[in-house]
Amino acid sequence: MKKKIFQLFFIVLTAMITLLSCKSNTPVTVAPPPVSVNVYQVSKSSAVYFDSYPATVNPLNQVDLKAQVTGYITGIYFSDGQQVIKEQKLYDIDKQQYAATYDNAVANLNVMKANLDRAQQDADRYNDLLKQDAIAKQVVDHAMADLQSAKMQVAAADATVARAATDLKYSTIYAPFDGTIGISQVKSGTLVTANQTLLNSVSSNNPMAVDISIDQKEIPRFEKLQQTSKATDSVFTLAFGDNSTYSKTGAISFFDRAADQLTGTIKVRLIFPNAESFLKAGMNCNVRIKNDNGDSTVLLAPYKSVVEQLGEFIVYVVDSNKAIQRKVILGTRINDKIIIKSGLQEGDEVITEGVQKLRDSSMIQIGAVKK
Repeated sequence: MKKKIFQLFFIVLTAMITLLSCKSNTPVTVAPPPVSVNVYQVSKSSAVYFDSYPATVNPLNQVDLKAQVTGYITGIYFSDGQQVIKEQKLYDIDKQQYAATYDNAVANLNVMKANLDRAQQDADRYNDLLKQDAIAKQVVDHAMADLQSAKMQVAAADATVARAATDLKYSTIYAPFDGTIGISQVKSGTLVTANQTLLNSVSSNNPMAVDISIDQKEIPRFEKLQQTSKATDSVFTLAFGDNSTYSKTGAISFFDRAADQLTGTIKVRLIFPNAESFLKAGMNCNVRIKNDNGDSTVLLAPYKSVVEQLGEFIVYVVDSNKAIQRKVILGTRINDKIIIKSGLQEGDEVITEGVQKLRDSSMIQIGAVKK
């Protein structure tokens, strides 16, 4: 009995010692010190800036030149990339067979016309004899039938001549308008097939179209710009990948007939002069649209106060000595500032220094406050 009591006492004593030991080794949690930060008080200000839209340069007119008759290329009368003028001769397709066909059709037409003249004379003479009852009515009927047949043969021969003349005409290919011709897809001696073989492409180059896509919510703004801005106002300019800008300014030409239901965007076409042929079809660039607020103002915050997280943008706003995350929608960057479209109000204090050390609701110690 005494032995069991002793064992129980030993177990209880061991448990108490273990508990006290664990309690003495438990680390004490100490709150981290406040993060030292600088803040900026956001405010509204008038600003002149540029909105940027990805754009593609396109010709106002472009035609693919295809062979309309079959034959061998016998002549090429331009250099690749050359400026051509309307009706300038570009290609010859072997026209010997088409010229021979045309001459044969003309000769056949002349024969048919001669037959028609003879049939007309017979019909006239037989009708005169019929009036004198000097010939049978049946002979006159036959003559009139022959006359009608001769007329139909002339019409058929005339159509054959027109078709042969068209083929002969299509054996020479001319420039459809003033513009630039591309690299020839065929060489002399190449066999081309009617309505299949692509010979080349010609595109106009002055002026040039520049196409952008805008959100359908921006249509009223762009319609106003179309009505009020001119090409000389410098509202629309072009910027390229090397940060250079195009020396000429443009203007809105028209809107596409309908918005894209899937993307909610609509295409807008602008027109830019291109007398020096600097703009090339297919070029990628950015249309910069001048945004002068005049008397209206925009909300500006330092660009360095913005943090990107998983495709979203946040800033830290001061609230009772804490840093509170706030999602924002950004506008155009203007030097070291950026336009805040939504998420902040005038007078909010955003953290600009020490942002990397912050989490939502972190305690902060405010240093300098800028306005």
